[in-house]
Amino acid sequence: MVDNHKQWHERLPFALLGYRITARTSPYLLVYGTEAVIPAEVEIPSLRIIQEAELSDAEWVRSRYEQLALIDGKRMNTVCHGQLYQNRISRAFNKRVKPRQFAPGQLMLKRIFPHQDETKGKFSPNWQGLYIVHRVLTGGALILAEMDGDI
Repeated sequence: MVDNHKQWHERLPFALLGYRITARTSPYLLVYGTEAVIPAEVEIPSLRIIQEAELSDAEWVRSRYEQLALIDGKRMNTVCHGQLYQNRISRAFNKRVKPRQFAPGQLMLKRIFPHQDETKGKFSPNWQGLYIVHRVLTGGALILAEMDGDI
């Protein structure tokens, strides 16, 4: 044994070898005499479950084929639920949005977003310039022109 605690690194490989070659069992196996079965293994049988249930290979292949056939239906249900959820979220968000109609010739300010080069810090203005709406595109996009007419 090592007399000095500073030499622990010399005995570490032997301790690891002992740990790695020792047969370890789960507490469940010690108490109940069999390994635990997780719910996923019951739904999609593993080799151990098949052996315990004593299914023939043909029955196992047939049951797997039926499960695979149901996957497309479950996937479509998931997609439909996802789309319904997105529609509900967008409706809830759009309730708070005030629609605005812009027309060519209107005056407006342009917002400076934090990731733009025009930002100069915490106390810089949030808006810049005075612009004229030159054209209104579909979807609410605008083409702005400066006051002197440059686009």
